[in-house]
Order: sequence, then structure tokens, then C-alpha cells
Amino acid sequence: MNIIAWIILGLIAGAIAKAIYPGRQGGGILTTMVLGIIGALIGGTLVTLLETGRFQFTAATLSIPGVIVAIIGAIIAIFIWNLLTNRPSY
Repeated sequence: MNIIAWIILGLIAGAIAKAIYPGRQGGGILTTMVLGIIGALIGGTLVTLLETGRFQFTAATLSIPGVIVAIIGAIIAIFIWNLLTNRPSY
């Protein structure tokens, strides 16, 4: 996937994940994009693990199912970040 597709996927998935997750998440457009890209990596890896049973780093693609997987991965990333920083989500 080229860099423009990564940026678009990151922005879409990060913005939707921030809107879905309860509470306030700081950061601007760059943070949102990075969150979406990390979510695509987490989500793609989880889907590969569930489908094949192997742990392999893969990323979601710029498609409807790929965006959904990236959103789920970004929500997981926000949850883990809140656990590591000991911040409440409200």
C-alpha cells in the first residue's frame, strides 16, 4: 500500500475510533493519523491470527472491511494507551 493510502486510512480510522471511544483523547491531526495506522497494524495482525492461527504482522488495506478492522485496532490502541498512562477515559 502506498503512503497516500496509509495516510487516508490512518485519518479515517483514527478519527472514527476517537469519536467512538468514550472520553476525551488529546492530539491533533498527526496523532489521529498515527493512531489509525497503528490501529491498522493491530487489527490486521489480529485478523490474521484469527484466520490462520499464526502471529504475523500484517496491516489492513484501504477498503471497507480494512477500515473497520483498522477502527477496531485503533480502539484497542486507545484502550491500551489509557491503561499504560493510568488515565481515566472520562
